Amino acid sequence: MTDFVTPREMAEMIPSGCKLGLAPDDYAAAPGLVRMLIDRGIRDLHVVCAPIGGMQVDMLIGAGAVATLETSAVSLGEAGGAPCFSRAVRDGSIRLRDATCPAVFAGLTAAEKGVPFMPIRGIIGSDVLEKRDDWKVTSNPFDDAEKIVVVSAIQPDIALFHAPEADRFGNVRLGRRRETMLLAHASKKAFVTVERISEVSLLDDENMAAGVLPAIYVSAVAQLEKGGWPTGLYAEYPRDGQEIEKYARAARSPEGFQAYVRDLGSAA
Repeated sequence: MTDFVTPREMAEMIPSGCKLGLAPDDYAAAPGLVRMLIDRGIRDLHVVCAPIGGMQVDMLIGAGAVATLETSAVSLGEAGGAPCFSRAVRDGSIRLRDATCPAVFAGLTAAEKGVPFMPIRGIIGSDVLEKRDDWKVTSNPFDDAEKIVVVSAIQPDIALFHAPEADRFGNVRLGRRRETMLLAHASKKAFVTVERISEVSLLDDENMAAGVLPAIYVSAVAQLEKGGWPTGLYAEYPRDGQEIEKYARAARSPEGFQAYVRDLGSAA
């Protein structure tokens, strides 16, 4: 059964030390909710990006909330690199589990299907493989002459993302964004902020139902209008490039980052 909560209540439900799965930009965790996590002083997160991270991930790193980061990239898109992420990699303050997009998807798919690993091609001979002791090279059981990589299942404790709409039954409309659907399936729980809540079941329309995450996968929903600002929400409103550039400039220093987060909280 899906719980309907306030955004602040949802933030309180995410514990320090958990494995937190975050969707990419356009469906990423609401920055306002991330600010609430920072206010709480959340720590020791193992963040899994599905498959890349953006401003929200950078904010959590800048706040000292992340112990381990599993991702194929962290970027602010047109605004350039993610400053807090870059600092943390340079000073070693986070444990980075570098990956590729297909490897992250393979690990999530393994968790979705309830199996311990998933085979994947295209990694043998890479530096990424050398640094991942949880990925193994094995023989193809159907062709002994071929070697293949198997990546371990990735099962976040909580998937956190923003979506356009939920209904009163707990179903959530995601549309065509299958990576977010996969993240929810792979995780133990899914916490979703939404723009609006419908009184009519989103599964009633056959043309829409394929893009709806059923309530069985949704643990909690919180309504947060314009919650995707400034990173945007797919098919609803675009990213605010000027605001993300403002963040990128501010976050070049720890002091600037702290000032930006304070101002973001004041504006919320």
